[in-house]
Amino acid sequence: MSDLTKRVEDALEQIRPYLQADGGNVSLIEVVGGDTVKLELLGACKSCSMSMMTLKAGIEETIKRAVPEIKNVEAVNSTIATT
Repeated sequence: MSDLTKRVEDALEQIRPYLQADGGNVSLIEVVGGDTVKLELLGACKSCSMSMMTLKAGIEETIKRAVPEIKNVEAVNSTIATT
């Protein structure tokens, strides 16, 4: 596991308890090009109407704060994509 991937995983660990409390979770699929993270939303997060807000305000902000070189966060199993 690369240092960048480890740092993204560590950031996700910070937000997972909040997602799990609502029956959801997130899985890191890959880090692409050193600045894009591809995630899979799991459980309740996959179909929740608030997924876009969760991804943008929660997951993306947590990752970008911990790993500033990340510019894009995308959910691969959703129509949600952020930049």
